[in-house]
Amino acid sequence: MEELSKEFTSYLSVGVETAAALIIAFAVVQAAWRVLRMLLARPAEPDEAKEGVRLRLARWLAVALEFELAADILRTAIAPTWDEIGKLAAIAALRTLLNYFLQKEIEQNAQKQRAVSGASPLEGRAAPGTAGAGEG
Repeated sequence: MEELSKEFTSYLSVGVETAAALIIAFAVVQAAWRVLRMLLARPAEPDEAKEGVRLRLARWLAVALEFELAADILRTAIAPTWDEIGKLAAIAALRTLLNYFLQKEIEQNAQKQRAVSGASPLEGRAAPGTAGAGEG
């Protein structure tokens, strides 16, 4: 029974790693398509659009990194060698740093957009449970 469980977990980790590869492939194709559209756009797209492509790609890569971490956790659960544990720790640290800096950049981008628009994020929205202006 233990051998069957290890084999299943091994296949599962390969499946999760494959999902990560598919996410990365999707993200790269999506980003390349958006960049190509920007390059061909006349007039040229503003820098904010380029920044949006970069942030979207970074978000997808962070998701893929989560999948990679999950696959490594599965592999470490069935064969916990010091090499695997070290690899898991390195990936977890990398993911944490990536997510921290990505979140910081997203927040800065949101603040910059609010400053440009001159509006607060909740401005123009009705309070929860209330009807907005003109609704009824």
